[in-house]
Amino acid sequence: MKYLMSFTFKKLKIPDVILVEPKLLSDDRGFFLESFKESDFASNGIDVKFVQDNISHSTKDVLRGLHFQSRPKSQAKLVTAIKGEILDVAVDIRKNSPTYGKWVSEILSEDNHNLLYVPEGFAHGFCVLSKEADVYYKVSNEYSPKDEGGIIWNDPSLNIEWPVSKPIVSSSDSQLPLFDNLDDYFA
Repeated sequence: MKYLMSFTFKKLKIPDVILVEPKLLSDDRGFFLESFKESDFASNGIDVKFVQDNISHSTKDVLRGLHFQSRPKSQAKLVTAIKGEILDVAVDIRKNSPTYGKWVSEILSEDNHNLLYVPEGFAHGFCVLSKEADVYYKVSNEYSPKDEGGIIWNDPSLNIEWPVSKPIVSSSDSQLPLFDNLDDYFA
């Protein structure tokens, strides 16, 4: 029997950010899918050791982000929505990158089962589109409060097309700095 890859990997307009579409096996009982397989990911350019898994629960119009961790604790992330639907956003904050200051977004949902790979050197955030959403993500470094950073969600120089004009944001996220005021964390 020939092995069929469990995923389709699609590079986005920022090629380092990869949309991962798992193969779904379904019948009248439900479905099965592999959400991560190290060998398939590595052979498609995602050769990352994930060390921590996180789950967040949010309600409609909640916006989380834009967050990142700086070196030496920078994180790559593999994000999916296991319940509900989100708009997931990645912003390139690597000053030496040709896509510096650019962003990409994808809808992740319990219906499409897609995952978004966000490499180190990116700020990440999402907005909940459904009544509620549970977001599950793997990270390549453990959380480190002293290395955390962020960018204000509505930064005018980024001009991210969020699907809500008045999102629900945490007090700490509403105090994040502008993109133009970031240090070079990933030189």
